[in-house]
Amino acid sequence: MAGVNKVILLGRLGKDPEVRYSSSGTAITSFSMATSTTFTNKEGQKEEKTEWHKIVAFGRLGEICGEYLAKGKQVYIEGRIQTRDWEDKEGKKRWTTEIIVQNMQLLGAPGADKDRSSSSEPPPIDDSAVGPPESDVPF
Repeated sequence: MAGVNKVILLGRLGKDPEVRYSSSGTAITSFSMATSTTFTNKEGQKEEKTEWHKIVAFGRLGEICGEYLAKGKQVYIEGRIQTRDWEDKEGKKRWTTEIIVQNMQLLGAPGADKDRSSSSEPPPIDDSAVGPPESDVPF
C-alpha cells in the first residue's frame, strides 16, 4: 500500500524568491516561508512559535512564483516533503528537507504590495503533474 506525502502551508515569505535555471532551461525557484502557531504556555501566557520552511517550485510554476511572490507576501502552498542528501566540499554528508510546490495561491488584496502593484494577481496554479526532472536538479 502506497503512503501519502502531502503538505499544506499558509504563511509569509521570509525573503524574495531566488530563480535559477537548470542546464536544460527548467526554472528552479526557492524561497523561505514562515508559519506560526499560537499556544498557551504553562503560566497561562499566550506564545507564538514560528517554523521556517524551505520551499522549491519547478518549471512554469517556479517562474510564476519568482514573478509574483516577494518577501512578506502571504501565500498558500500545497506540496510534498522531500529530503535529499549530498557530500559537501570537505566530504561531509549533508542533508536538507524541503517542500516541493504542487499548488500555489497568492493571498491578500491585489496591489497591496507597493513593489508589485503593477502586476496583476496570478490565477491559482496546480502543478501536481509536474516535478523536478531527477537528472536535471543542479544541487
